[in-house]
Amino acid sequence: MTSKQRAYLKGLAMTMDPIFQVGKSSLTPELIEAIREAIDARELIKVSVLKNCADDPFEIAQVVAERTHAEVVQVIGKKFVLYKENKKKKKIELPPAKKK
Repeated sequence: MTSKQRAYLKGLAMTMDPIFQVGKSSLTPELIEAIREAIDARELIKVSVLKNCADDPFEIAQVVAERTHAEVVQVIGKKFVLYKENKKKKKIELPPAKKK
């Protein structure tokens, strides 16, 4: 993902509300599966990490991205944004990557 594409996705995510919250039980298999389904349907999602979760939001974002085959767009404070392109039903058109 290029920096231009990442900036475009950050702009889209600014107006979004988090649709998932990671609590004190941290990452459960059910939460990972729910995030996977949501990201397949929406392509871009925002997740909030609650104060009672002892884990680092950056590490949580990396683990979720790895398990859902998504990309971490950004981590700000206790929120992170994930993106995964849906090959069948594309909703977000990214700016093209520069060709060398």
